[in-house]
Amino acid sequence: MADSGKVFNKLFKAYPDLDQCINEIAAAYMAIRGCFANDGKLLLCGNGGSAADCDHIVGELMKGFNLTRPIPAERRAAFNVFDDGPYISKRLQGALPAISLPSMSALISAYANDVDPLLVYAQQVYGYGRKGDVLLCLSTSGNSKNICYAAETARVMGLKTVAVTGVTGGRLATLADITVRLPKDSPYEVQELTLPVYHAICAGLEADFFSE
Repeated sequence: MADSGKVFNKLFKAYPDLDQCINEIAAAYMAIRGCFANDGKLLLCGNGGSAADCDHIVGELMKGFNLTRPIPAERRAAFNVFDDGPYISKRLQGALPAISLPSMSALISAYANDVDPLLVYAQQVYGYGRKGDVLLCLSTSGNSKNICYAAETARVMGLKTVAVTGVTGGRLATLADITVRLPKDSPYEVQELTLPVYHAICAGLEADFFSE
């Protein structure tokens, strides 16, 4: 935890407006960290720019971010039964399992057309989610119906929900286990603060799980 502590100290020094969110950000981090420590996975959902943020977060978690994350020696050795095994094992990197629900375009279009577009994330939470997983909801207003429906489904399925919203929290704050209310109102300002928060979370997780 010492390595991740340095990451968050840097975050709060660079963004003093986030001081009022320290406890919530810490709780969000620990929930996601605990999920990965217990072999769970992270599901992410959001709309528009927040959907792009979901993809961004997955990119930081599923491969090296600040570190190279070599896979364990015993796993590398297992690849040696193949002629090209050393080539593969040298280039694979440690991963924290995360799925960006907005990225599933074929499933989303099929479900939206055949059933209900407001439930495309809820359907994926129902299909992918397992007890012990975490659902990370990004919503600048906290009132997006499709995100709230996903959070309700997560509760039924036994997932913990972490929400990152604007200052009011919206309805999502009543559904999430942990809500980070960023101290901004307008969507673009909320999104501008969302990025350094999730970068710090990703960097902290990498430091804790893959310290070199």
